[in-house]
Amino acid sequence: MASSIGSLLIVTISQFIQIYIVILIIRILLSWFPTINWFDPPFSVLSQLTDPYLNLFRSLIPPLGGIDLSPMLAFFALQILQQLIGTLPQLLPGGF
Repeated sequence: MASSIGSLLIVTISQFIQIYIVILIIRILLSWFPTINWFDPPFSVLSQLTDPYLNLFRSLIPPLGGIDLSPMLAFFALQILQQLIGTLPQLLPGGF
């Protein structure tokens, strides 16, 4: 029973990370269009979901010459987290 709950939790977290990566990609692609009003409802929700996470990395790497490199670090961190979650059952002594 614990094995199936643990597996379900790992799959759920992994799927959440995948969905969040897609949301980040959409946010970054939309940022290339300067006419988008980020206060309009569909865009404001997207901004509220992604900006707090991206701001963590923006404080580490400020924009250089108008180019924001923080999303690359944000993607890298999410991919490392996803790989760690995938190997979690092998790392724990009892496993899932």
